[in-house]
Amino acid sequence: MMRRRSTLPSIVDEFFGDDLWNRFFDDTESVTVPSVNIKEGKDEYAIEVAAPGFDKKDFRIDLNNNVLEISSEKEVKEENKDEKVMRREFRYSSFKRTFTLPDTVDTEKIKASYKDGILSISVPKKDEAKVKPTKQIAIS
Repeated sequence: MMRRRSTLPSIVDEFFGDDLWNRFFDDTESVTVPSVNIKEGKDEYAIEVAAPGFDKKDFRIDLNNNVLEISSEKEVKEENKDEKVMRREFRYSSFKRTFTLPDTVDTEKIKASYKDGILSISVPKKDEAKVKPTKQIAIS
């Protein structure tokens, strides 16, 4: 028995290229959320967000009732040219991560920096929450 092969992909390939067909039916370009590392130190919590390819202006960090929200919205433009066809594609990538901070943090001293694809956020602890050194009690 002979099977009829659909010609739709080849028509799409001729006009738009193979990647357009794959974008609609292949899940490889799904939205991803950046990986996050959270470390607790003696004096602070450190949050690291892996976001290569972004600029620091692409991020927004908000604090509302001890909920830290890290978000980004970025427009990506692709342009392909050859002798016969010029194609532009616009894509938007965005993410939002939220973290509930403990009451032991000093929200007035939170700082953030972006370097080498890593967004680093320092969340200092309040003095009363910091680990105190061991104290020896004298016996009388």
